[in-house]
Amino acid sequence: MSDKSKHIVIAGAGAAGLMAARELARAGKRVTILEARDRCGGRIQPLPVSQFGYPADGGAEFVHGEAPVTRGLLREARLSMQAIAGSQWSFDGTELSRESRDDPHEAELHAALRDLKDDLTVAEFLRRHFAGDAYARMRHSIERMVEGYDAAEPERASTLALREEWMDGGLHTQGRIIGGYGGLIEFLVAECREHGVVIRLGCVVSAIEESGGTVTVRCDGDEALSCDSVILTVPLPLLPEIALPKRAREKAALASDIGFGNVIKILLRFTKPWWHDRTEDLTFLLSDETIPVWWTQRPSDDPVLTGWFGGPRTAELAGLDPQALIDAGIDSLAAVFGLPRNDLARDVVAAVAINWAHDPYARGAYSWATPQTREAQTILARADGPVLFSGEALYRGRDMGTVEAALASGLETAGSILRA
Repeated sequence: MSDKSKHIVIAGAGAAGLMAARELARAGKRVTILEARDRCGGRIQPLPVSQFGYPADGGAEFVHGEAPVTRGLLREARLSMQAIAGSQWSFDGTELSRESRDDPHEAELHAALRDLKDDLTVAEFLRRHFAGDAYARMRHSIERMVEGYDAAEPERASTLALREEWMDGGLHTQGRIIGGYGGLIEFLVAECREHGVVIRLGCVVSAIEESGGTVTVRCDGDEALSCDSVILTVPLPLLPEIALPKRAREKAALASDIGFGNVIKILLRFTKPWWHDRTEDLTFLLSDETIPVWWTQRPSDDPVLTGWFGGPRTAELAGLDPQALIDAGIDSLAAVFGLPRNDLARDVVAAVAINWAHDPYARGAYSWATPQTREAQTILARADGPVLFSGEALYRGRDMGTVEAALASGLETAGSILRA
């Protein structure tokens, strides 16, 4: 069989799967993508313009850091990015105020991070270096960031993996794609199809079998495809649900050394941006309310507030349906801004709440690193058999868990196949 006639099946039409498929197809490979959903994009979920007045994102929304792969694709797709603008505010239970970035212990924190040689969990790092009462506010701020922003558990999360983010202010190096991530997914899908990739929606991969040098991919409903190799790009919680050959199953077990967190995202569209009266330059808002993080669309004036609750404590709201989550979001905003709850509720013209843990094809939002993660990623990413693993959870760069991580991992996986 000639190299170009080899058939590669990719499980998952998210950013990693689409990126790998495009790269392989452009090199002349025969590629089929099997996607469980009735759409492409995975944890990128565009929402209707008619609902929020612009192409809002129910899943991934921001471009983090330098993101060279993402920015290169945007140039190809002739899509533009816009930097976020404004200030971060916080509510301490009584007062709403603009946050100062000056922390009296910042220099000590940076020194301790620079001197750290052996990895520690975040909780252990704080216990060893910043245990006193004088550091209570800083500890709370770091733990809130790890849980809420990184969707991670302080008792398991790697300090070394988060070091750069803490030292240069990760929240402040973000932008948005004008028109949302949906445009990028549309571009990748069009590119894949142009190069002959077959995309089959509604196909839930249930098993992968090896026999006599041939690989068989089975989907629910007993549908089966024969191929030469498979790339699994599904989120980590779904890996145990796919029956795998022995060697691939042993590798997949290492995913337990990679953290995976949840996010609840709530979008509220109001008749007008009423928060301008109190916080004209508001971008991010942090509090200890039930829905603790909110952001605006600045520099756009769209009258939409996005609520965000990430990390292990999202389990506390696992029993709430979307309407109950929306109500919790309105309650949180009413408490922060000191406004009558019913007045806020009457001003809402569109609302969506997504608990990603309830999504059957995600079971959460994105991955994060433990002290054992880098070793697990190295082994999982090896192209040493017909079953390969790819996705944001296997990215060994700085911004793990992002769309950039997924795109870069898909590109790397495709490259490893082409080099072989």
